[in-house]
Amino acid sequence: MSEAAGAAWQKIEGCPRQTLGALFDADPARVEKFSGRLEWEGGGALFDWSKTHLDDALLSAFEALAEASEFTRKRDALFAGERVNVTEDRAADHAAQRGTGSEAAVEEAEALHQRMHILVDAIHRGALGEVRHLIHIGIGGSALGPKLAIDALAREDALVDVHVVSNIDGLALEAAFAKCDPATTLIAVASKTFTTIETMTNARSALEWLERSGIADPYGKVVALTAAPQKAVDWGIDETRVLPFPETVGGRYSLWSSIGFPIALAVGWSEFDAVLAGARAIDEHFRQTEGRANLPLRAAFADRYYAAVRNCQTRAVFAYDERLALFPAYLQQLEMESNGKRVTTDGVPVQRITAPITWGGVGTDAQHAVFQLLHQGTIEVPVDFIASIAPGDVLDPAHHRILLMNCFAQGAALMAGQKGEEPARDYPGDRPSATILVDDVDPATVGALIAFHEHRTFANAVLMGINPFDQFGVELGKAIANRIDSGSGKFDASTCSLIEAAELS
Repeated sequence: MSEAAGAAWQKIEGCPRQTLGALFDADPARVEKFSGRLEWEGGGALFDWSKTHLDDALLSAFEALAEASEFTRKRDALFAGERVNVTEDRAADHAAQRGTGSEAAVEEAEALHQRMHILVDAIHRGALGEVRHLIHIGIGGSALGPKLAIDALAREDALVDVHVVSNIDGLALEAAFAKCDPATTLIAVASKTFTTIETMTNARSALEWLERSGIADPYGKVVALTAAPQKAVDWGIDETRVLPFPETVGGRYSLWSSIGFPIALAVGWSEFDAVLAGARAIDEHFRQTEGRANLPLRAAFADRYYAAVRNCQTRAVFAYDERLALFPAYLQQLEMESNGKRVTTDGVPVQRITAPITWGGVGTDAQHAVFQLLHQGTIEVPVDFIASIAPGDVLDPAHHRILLMNCFAQGAALMAGQKGEEPARDYPGDRPSATILVDDVDPATVGALIAFHEHRTFANAVLMGINPFDQFGVELGKAIANRIDSGSGKFDASTCSLIEAAELS
């Protein structure tokens, strides 16, 4: 850590702690100062961080930390296509997939998108015969992003019925088979390396299902989404149905690339393009805005404050909209795989908590399950609420009114608390929350929400001095699983006993 960064942390840790109530009482303009609205074509969102413990002194200290951490230079390097993924010696070009980045990366993305666009339109026109279903096989970022977007945007009137399968448990694949007619089903195999064992095993089983069902050319019904196109061709897929994406696009950042194929197939190309446009609007804000006015950076200031100063080891996210029910699960991978690290980019141990555990659920269900701990438990948990002004249903407006009332009430209750006449009914309050209130859950908004959190994650990484673009921790368990499969290596007594009990040896 540089001397300037150390001095900034001293200022941050030296700022006096004030209650949320005191912060509001001291500054009548607090809501205006700590809220901001971002716009994109057809809509926008309010980002309200006023119910966090950030104040002017903390913001100034965090701005000093950002400067000491070379935030501006590292942000510029990200968009310039420099090798910001230092451990793997490559760029992180996911923003270029939506049109923001180096000229060469953007041009490559546009060409690959055009290739995907042609295939999507051809399928919709019937060039591959009648296609009513797609089984999209992937895992991690190759599955979570498409699953989130499709669940949010294609609940009704989907052009193609998409089933995302990630789990190697055969029950998951069998459930998809049961919902699909093999004669009208395509298979998408999404794997960056085209070697991921769970994905390739599921893909082989999907081909066998097509064969058993009498499909004359099973490989003719498969589309590959990969950064290793030759491996897909060698596996048996015709190159016209191989949709590449760059090696510099990481899995959890990949839905903007050909990994978004199932999204475009489900909702149409124009809607997928709107997802990209919404993300691009956030890119431009993040790229061009400095200091506390940069909303993803401001969110990262709060994240760092609660994790590193107040020792909050978890962060909760609650989507008060059924269309965003999968958003907390998506953020779990984005944030924990990106920033769940223990060394800096220089290879030395970090000195403070890195990524907290991200968890959450959907309101109002969570209120009757986990909010007891949030209101009266002994663990401080910063909470993010996400809600939409426009409803996603056409039922009695009372449904959406009650939903939003509950969302806003929870934030107010966490902050204010309430003195009880007996200890069991006492609510301490002064518990932080932030709220993202979108105009509607449409394609551009889904893209904007995801991009906001991508940049928030990157900003956190810069402030911590870590690399958010590798994921070596994922590999150790895989390597040991391979050793179990091959019968090589020695294991502890417990693991040996489990292998023997399951008859894996």
